[in-house]
Parts: sequence; structure tokens; C-alpha cells
Amino acid sequence: MSQPDKEDELAGSEQPFVAHLVELRDRLLYCVYGIVVAVVALAIWPGPNGLIDFIAQPIRAHMPPEAKLIAVGVFSPFFVPLKVLMMVAVLAVLPWLMYQAWAFVAPGLYSHERRFALPLIIFGSLLAYAGIAFVQFFVLDRMFSFIQGFTPSSVNATPDIASYVEAILSLYLAFGLAFQVPIVVMLLARFDMVSIEKLKEFRGYFIVVAFVIAAIVTPPDVISQLALAIPMVILYEVGIIGARWFVKVSRAPEDESEAEKAS
Repeated sequence: MSQPDKEDELAGSEQPFVAHLVELRDRLLYCVYGIVVAVVALAIWPGPNGLIDFIAQPIRAHMPPEAKLIAVGVFSPFFVPLKVLMMVAVLAVLPWLMYQAWAFVAPGLYSHERRFALPLIIFGSLLAYAGIAFVQFFVLDRMFSFIQGFTPSSVNATPDIASYVEAILSLYLAFGLAFQVPIVVMLLARFDMVSIEKLKEFRGYFIVVAFVIAAIVTPPDVISQLALAIPMVILYEVGIIGARWFVKVSRAPEDESEAEKAS
């Protein structure tokens, strides 16, 4: 006589479609509230001018002391600091935004899956911050030093602040996403989309993929391309190591008991 199936802990937890829309609306509002609070706080200190001065340090270090970035557009002196303020506010509350996304999908997760959602959010946020800090404190200085080395002495390099902010924003986004490689690798292995053995076999191909991605999303200089591709390759190896641990510790209780019986 067959044993009855164990009751699914998610059984009966389904919600109407309207309830999902209400929950989504609430989570989006919480995200907006968090961004507004961060905008107000950053507007008070260090202020838009302070933020502009901070992100402009890497390029100002390679300009003459009396030189300044210029604003070509009529409205650039207003919109560029506002754009930087919004960007930094979103980055400041990134863990809060990721938490709201997790809270929205949490009711559809099993208890053993919820247990590791928050650590992944924290780990992913730290990786994003690490990627952005890597750009600000390492990549930009080397990149501008490389570029200035090719600038003729008869040319006075006075970059436009709008184009500069757009360039570094794209670098922040590229490195912030690229540094999520360990998270992606761990989730692929956890949900059995690819085995750890296949991940190891894909090493050589991933090196090519990393350099292709770096060539596409970074400026056409070898410094920034290497600065993105090499960390991606290293983080891929970190992801493989982390995947071994994550697959083991995030296994469902019934899967653990079956594995123990099999052993």
C-alpha cells in the first residue's frame, strides 16, 4: 500500500490575481519611498555638488590643476547633478530594493528557499558595491591615464560633464552586473539548470565570453576591458566553489533524507 504524499507547505497559499497586483503596488511604493528618503538625505549631505566633485576625481587627477569639466548643454548644470543624485540614491538603497523584490516572491517559496534568499540579497548587493568601487577607485584612474597618454600636447582635453557622467554610469552598471557572476552560477547549479561538472567544462568558453562582453560594454581601451574580463573570470571560479556549498546547504529536507538513505 503506497504512502500518502507529504502535504505541500505551499498548498492553499494561492492568492487572487488582484491581491498580487495590490502586493506589487505596495512593494513598488516601498521602493519609491526608500529612494525618496535617500535623495533627501544625499541632497542635504554631501549635496549634488559634493557628489559631482567625488565622481569627477578620477578624471580631474589627469587634468591641469586649473582645468575644469565643461557643461555644453544649456540645462546640463541642472540636470547632470540631479541625474547623479538619483543614481547614487538608487545605489544607496539597493539592498532595500532587492528586499522588496524578495518579499514579493517570498510567499511562493518553500521555507528552505526563503532561508537563503536574504543572504543572497546581501551577497549580491555587496558584489554590486564592490564592482562600482572597483570602477571608481581603480579602473577610471588607469583608463584616463592610458587615454591621456595618447592626447597630443597641442590638444586641451576638457571633457563635457554630461558625456563623462553617462560614460561612468555605463561602467558602473556594467561592473555591477558583471560582479553578479557568482550569484548567477550558484543559482544555475542550485536549480539544476547546469551541473557543476558542466560549469567546470565551460571554463574555457567563459573566458572568451568574458572578453567579448568586456569589449562590447567598456570603452575601446585595453585597460578597462582587461579590468572587466579578468574579474569576471575570477568570479566565475568563485561561483563554482560557492555553488558546491550552496547546492548542499540549500537542499530541501526530503532531498537530504533521500541522499542520506542513498549513501
